Amino acid sequence: MSPEGFIETALVFLVAAVIAVPVFNRLGLGAVLGFLVAGVVIGPDGLAFVTDSEDTLRVAELGVVFLLFLLGLELSPQRLWVMRRVVFGEGGAQLGITIAVGAGLVYLVVPDWRAALVLGIALAQSSTAIALQVLGERKEVGAEHGQQAFGISLFQDVMAIPVLALIPLLAAGAGDAPSAGAEWIAFGKAVGTIVAVIIGGRLLLPPLFRAISRAGSVEVFSAAALLVVIGTAAIMQLAGLSVTLGAFLAGVLLANSEFRHEIESHIQPFKGLLLGLFFMAVGMSIDIDLIRQHPLVVAVAVLAVFAIKSPIIFAVGRTIGRLPTPQALLLSALIGQCGEFAFVVLSEGRKAGLLDETTFGLSLAVVGVSMALTPLAVLAAAALGRGMARRETRPFDAMPDTDPRVIVAGFGRVGQIVARVLSAQGIPHTVLEPKVEQVDFSRRFGAEIYFGDPSRPELLRAARADRAQVLVVAIDDPELSVRTARIAKRLFPHLKILTRARNRQHVFKLMDLGVDCVVRETFHSSLLLTRKTLEGLGVDEATAAARIERFREHDEAMLREQYLIHDDESALIQSAAEARAELARLFEGDRDAAGAPTGKS
Repeated sequence: MSPEGFIETALVFLVAAVIAVPVFNRLGLGAVLGFLVAGVVIGPDGLAFVTDSEDTLRVAELGVVFLLFLLGLELSPQRLWVMRRVVFGEGGAQLGITIAVGAGLVYLVVPDWRAALVLGIALAQSSTAIALQVLGERKEVGAEHGQQAFGISLFQDVMAIPVLALIPLLAAGAGDAPSAGAEWIAFGKAVGTIVAVIIGGRLLLPPLFRAISRAGSVEVFSAAALLVVIGTAAIMQLAGLSVTLGAFLAGVLLANSEFRHEIESHIQPFKGLLLGLFFMAVGMSIDIDLIRQHPLVVAVAVLAVFAIKSPIIFAVGRTIGRLPTPQALLLSALIGQCGEFAFVVLSEGRKAGLLDETTFGLSLAVVGVSMALTPLAVLAAAALGRGMARRETRPFDAMPDTDPRVIVAGFGRVGQIVARVLSAQGIPHTVLEPKVEQVDFSRRFGAEIYFGDPSRPELLRAARADRAQVLVVAIDDPELSVRTARIAKRLFPHLKILTRARNRQHVFKLMDLGVDCVVRETFHSSLLLTRKTLEGLGVDEATAAARIERFREHDEAMLREQYLIHDDESALIQSAAEARAELARLFEGDRDAAGAPTGKS
């Protein structure tokens, strides 16, 4: 490609992305679908601004390589061991059942068991890149269904080794490929390569980055990080393995390195750009002409992919993964499509003579369309899950007939700490949690917790609020928090009510009720962080503590004053301005009186 052609092609990709992604984000459909549609529009079957989709896809696969490397950086070997049930249990069940069911059903249409097995293997693959990008947009990468989606996809990448070795063996059985013995040698070579990468990486990578770091060159460090990622992927490719698996292993090997965060900052920009290019290249690879020729076949096949695969993933998530129904639905939508590795499987099947050209072309179209539909499938699954949650009629748990001294309403970040301290001291207490997902999740870790709405009078009575001394309202929903405090104050006036508040308006509503104590959830941690900041600037510990105490007293006094005018916005704005000026005068007076340093160098 000439330099002029490269510039023009890059310009087309950038313009398409800049136009499509904001539009699709605005429509609530996500960036992935925007990239995919942009690829279809500029591709050979669209406006034909870019005609070489295969070369583009090969370059863009680096985005997936960098993505898997960064994921590996987040997963130390210890954490991978913790995830073994998800990776091997759920991943193995999903892959095995999907291949068996998919190949069996395909055999009814394509009466060649070898071709049916290849298509079943392609069907079982999922798109790690699309799933993780959608999870990132929804801020659900750390959610339980997000972790399980990654674990299942990781198992699929691991199984790329035997899968790629199996296809030539199938052809060998048909007399169309090299001997089975040669393929077993290749399989051994693949396993040996993985072992060599793991051992070599653990021995060589840490001293390599220490030496480069001592050189003090940012450019060389970036080049070294890219060399490790691309080099490991290239070694895996030479051994006939998945390049993404190689990148993931390189990341895992560096997960405990002191340079992990610096390496991540150098790789992240490349990952973002190339991953967007990858999605556009996938869109370009969808054969629109072939879909026009066989629209019914492609539509039925795409629906069959989701109809076969999604129920299997849902069942695996519900049984082995123990996910609630809404999250299991999201899991099935996230990885219910075919993935980028299916392109490799289908290509190998064609090379081995197991797939004819028509089957191969239609299969590629089905894979591409299923990937493009994933964001929409996730939106539908999320809406269905919300509807099911609203319709859920699970009865509240029966309360124990005990004499708790404390009732803790809400078992989130705050309520858990309160309950743990009470348990450690043997203080009898009852924990109520209004979210069924939180109840089920916490019970998996041995927490003694009861599902129910603490704002319901009958539930408070069943929890023996009449015998308790203290009610801790640690609910993160301000409206439910206020409602719970109001009911408890009216029905159980003897209770000392301590509440968590999200912000000042929440505080004012609780003060209206006359609760005994209101604790702003980020106030004290912010004071501690500010004190540490002053000490980091050179202010001595005593002076820093005194200034923080001065601020605390001032802010709490201002809170009480503003409570009297909290329904008058203009008065609140004026009060805030006066309070800032008064605080500055107080600090200036303290410095003049004590001659304390300001922390300025």
